[in-house]
Amino acid sequence: MSSLKHKTINGVAWSSIERFSVQGIQFVILILMARILMPEDYGLVAMLAIFLAVFQVLIDSGFSSALVQKHDRSEVDFSTVFYFNIVISIALFLVLFFSAPLISGFYKTPALTSVTKIVAYNLLINAFAVVPRAKLTIFVDFKTQAKASLTAVVISGVIGIWMAYTGYGVWALVCQSLSYNGTNTLLLWVFSKWYPTWTFSMASFKQLFSFGSKLLLSGLLDTAFRNLYTLVIGKKFAAHELGYYSRADQFAQFPSANFTGIIGRVVFPVMCEVQHNNEQLRNVFYKFLRVSTFIVFPLMVGLAALSAPFVRLFLTEKWIGAVVLLQLLCLAYMWFPVHSLNTLLLQAKGRSDLFLRVEIIKKVIGVVALVVTIPFGVTIMCVGLIVSSVLCLYINAHYTQKHFDISLFKQMRDILPSLLLSVSMGGIIFLLVQFNLSDTITLVLGISIGCLYYTGVAALFKMKEWTELVAISMLYINKNNSL
Repeated sequence: MSSLKHKTINGVAWSSIERFSVQGIQFVILILMARILMPEDYGLVAMLAIFLAVFQVLIDSGFSSALVQKHDRSEVDFSTVFYFNIVISIALFLVLFFSAPLISGFYKTPALTSVTKIVAYNLLINAFAVVPRAKLTIFVDFKTQAKASLTAVVISGVIGIWMAYTGYGVWALVCQSLSYNGTNTLLLWVFSKWYPTWTFSMASFKQLFSFGSKLLLSGLLDTAFRNLYTLVIGKKFAAHELGYYSRADQFAQFPSANFTGIIGRVVFPVMCEVQHNNEQLRNVFYKFLRVSTFIVFPLMVGLAALSAPFVRLFLTEKWIGAVVLLQLLCLAYMWFPVHSLNTLLLQAKGRSDLFLRVEIIKKVIGVVALVVTIPFGVTIMCVGLIVSSVLCLYINAHYTQKHFDISLFKQMRDILPSLLLSVSMGGIIFLLVQFNLSDTITLVLGISIGCLYYTGVAALFKMKEWTELVAISMLYINKNNSL
């Protein structure tokens, strides 16, 4: 268990470095490019988001998680998945490429035809990265992934900023994504030193697909739903409104989705190692539930409170229409860690059937909320996201209570201290914003006061979440010092 603990801590550390160094640089690049480009440029690329995301899920088809979950995986398994990924990516690339005129006709945006044909090459590029990335994830090797991602984001960022500055408009965004995926995929192959064998096993395919197929269906549901908003907004509203929504969505997801991704990438293989011991699974679940919400809640609440000065200072006044959307989306996405950890339990136990059932129910709730709110505009649609996110907490917890004795009440009890502390911190920051100081001063004071208040209260009252986070940090530091 000591080895497992060290592997987990090391994995969290390097997964955090990989995610936040890459996303941090991308965050700066996003701000620089958003100051140059127009909301319409981002709206144009966002119109393709649902097609790219759904096709990417089809390419993976749940095989990545199946490889991680399987204990007796072999090189035949890896090669089988690799060849499947390549074949399906070629087919989907051709579908998207030749459907470009239909897509531009759907949105009534002729310029989208050429953009779609070039963006489609991302599908081919990403297919080559699936197995090397899965292999590194199995060994909780996020240090290597960090090297590849960090190099790729710097190179693609330079290309994107230069093209935006020299007047290429939407093509700056297109070339940035292509250069990032291309560089990252190439480096994953170089660093992982993995090469496929000339074997394809139908038996291996069937075994992996029996687990992955449920994840594929649930992934399709989740991906289609998450991108359904961009599809609807792009169809029913002006391109600049989709631009506002897509930027607000990206900024709101930055802290929550990235940290949840960090936890998920590390916790899933760890849960798989102890999948036959429910007591250990519960211990892992509760510890990461407390730590993840302790970090994510204040980030999301703080961003919501400071959204107006943040947007004005970094994106300029032309993006002011994104402020209210950003505030609402922060409140919707702050629950990501809770949703994710509940579903990871089901996956770790090999219950992809239950995972699929949960996703279907949640998406039905989400679609109903979307349909009801469409007539009232984009802002109310974001309110609907908050309502559906909260309702889905119960759906997630229903199955974890049934199979692991982890009820929603027990989960809420564990995260309530972090939630209350975050809300009180957000109230203090919101009052500061009302003084109408300069945006720079407001942001500096808001972040400083928020951090001091939150960590100060947590340390003063010796909150369990704080002590666990400190213990994990010290254990990682001591481990590295002893090497």
